[in-house]
Amino acid sequence: MNELIAVALFTVLAVISPGADFAMVTRSSYAQGRKAGFAAAIGIALGVQVHVLYTVLGIAVIISQSPVLFMAMKVVGAGYLIYLGYKSLTNTSRICLDGLAQDGQASTLQALRTGFLTNALNPKTMLFVVSAYTQVVQPGSPLALDFVYGAFMSFAHWLWFSLVAVFFSSAVLRKAMIERQVMVDRVIGVALIGLGVAVVAAGVR
Repeated sequence: MNELIAVALFTVLAVISPGADFAMVTRSSYAQGRKAGFAAAIGIALGVQVHVLYTVLGIAVIISQSPVLFMAMKVVGAGYLIYLGYKSLTNTSRICLDGLAQDGQASTLQALRTGFLTNALNPKTMLFVVSAYTQVVQPGSPLALDFVYGAFMSFAHWLWFSLVAVFFSSAVLRKAMIERQVMVDRVIGVALIGLGVAVVAAGVR
């Protein structure tokens, strides 16, 4: 029970901390609507499972013992964040509140894919999952229990970012953000690029 509580607390604190996932869900929710925000949240939850899978199977040990491989993963993840930030900074398409600017199904699938890649390539999530299993979960824990913990991590991410999607896709807030789209896109873009640069800088140090 103590282990379960520790995993739960560890996960909640990691999930609610601001980061690339938060910025991406915010962008999808206000720009494309609630459905896209929910899709992004599902993508993030699925991305968490990538980290859980290689951690439980022991690949994380290899990564942690290979500075070059670890740095390569960080650079790839940082590059994707910088790419998303650049796309947001240079976005010239104007958003319609009724969501007719983009095909609904296409924007939902795009949000799902972006949510998955943002999390799966996020070094922050990688470090969180590896730390959870190495510092909180007891050695020799049953494999089935390890995957249950992983499922809880995904569920917590999905729940939190679904709430974020509901908040930022509300009619009043969405209207206010769309009216200030250029500024909002630039703030999100700068935040994503800053996160990417910070990841690389931390790796160099």
